Amino acid sequence: MIRGSRVDVSGAHNITFDIFLLFVNLSMKFLCLMKRFHVRIPVMEIQRVKDLQILNQKIKDSPVVAILGPRQCGKTTLAHQFASQHPNDKIHFFDLENPRDLNKLENPMLTLERLTGFVIMDEIQRKPELFPVLRVLADSQHFTKYLILGSASRHLVSQGSESLAGRISFMELGGFSLELLGSDKWEQLWTRGGFPRFFLARDDKVSFELRQDFISTFLERDIPALGIQIPPQTLRRFWMMLAHYHGQIFNASEIGQSLGVADTTIRRYLDILSNTFMIRQLQPWLPNVKKRLVKRPKIYFRDSGLFHALLSIENLNDLSNHPKLGASWEGFAIEQIVSFLRLREEEVFFWALHTGAELDLLFFKNGKPFGIEIKYSDTPKVTQSMKSAIEDLTLEHLWVVYPGKDAYPLEEKISSVSIHHLAAITSIL
Repeated sequence: MIRGSRVDVSGAHNITFDIFLLFVNLSMKFLCLMKRFHVRIPVMEIQRVKDLQILNQKIKDSPVVAILGPRQCGKTTLAHQFASQHPNDKIHFFDLENPRDLNKLENPMLTLERLTGFVIMDEIQRKPELFPVLRVLADSQHFTKYLILGSASRHLVSQGSESLAGRISFMELGGFSLELLGSDKWEQLWTRGGFPRFFLARDDKVSFELRQDFISTFLERDIPALGIQIPPQTLRRFWMMLAHYHGQIFNASEIGQSLGVADTTIRRYLDILSNTFMIRQLQPWLPNVKKRLVKRPKIYFRDSGLFHALLSIENLNDLSNHPKLGASWEGFAIEQIVSFLRLREEEVFFWALHTGAELDLLFFKNGKPFGIEIKYSDTPKVTQSMKSAIEDLTLEHLWVVYPGKDAYPLEEKISSVSIHHLAAITSIL
């Protein structure tokens, strides 16, 4: 310390500020260059390890693999993650919503037949006339694999199933799951849903607004782009009504009367939302028995976040006080279970008698029936309905899935299992 003297630090401040300005200037120039040369600025991505394993196996076994799932669920990100695992192979990416890429495919055979490695085509449903071309290429180009991504089910891209029969393998991709994220994220996943942008938003309010925007865009742009000419206002009203039927038996007549249209029209609307992965139609199990069975499907929104947005549920507090809390939990749990067990849509059912006995989820493994009941309760208990299901369906085992933390037996063939530890189910299968 120097006594009786003053130290001038203004110069030091000026130097520090100059360095700061230089850093900002360089950063801005760097970002401009990235945009100018169309360099993809990396964002937070979650590696879908199991999905990548499945994809790699499928593309070894089939010349063409189709990843199908709703818009913005992460199909394109998964394709980029797949490409990054193959740095020594040539990767050719075509976005069929990009006019420049569409122009390249004006003569698809001429463009594609000279490519080797992996050819990735995003939003394949925009150009279904490519399927016959892919059939020819799949038979002749043995050193090229084709990965196609679509936002519509295989029923809507039926040309792919027909012209590529025996050459194509399908893989369905949903949003994020608890298996991927970990059990500590379950409340956020339940509230916001599994679409990456909605889940990763900086807060619940932003996530809610993104979901509202998605619904509008889906109705006004995506549905017409599939060649389905239905006024967006009509489909929105129908979608809003479905939100109140979530977890219930579908009643086309009742909804048709409310909207002033025929039952057949209502069923067509429902099929549209099912084929674009918005709605799950859980079909009833109809064994050859004499008892009076419920024969209409139950409906669920596949993404809990979109369901909540339609009901103006913005956060967990709103959800906790909403009358649809139990139905929301049931739909969320069903999607987590179906995803974890890798069950196809045609492999899952519900069962219900007109007398009141019912089972939320029925599936088969190795030819044996298994059942699942879903309860939003801290202490699930055995009910007479569960006993009836075990007896009438000769179930091997029944699990009660609840939001707690433990797994423990309730009776000889009935166990409770936490939504966080679904692996307890596979230990018995």
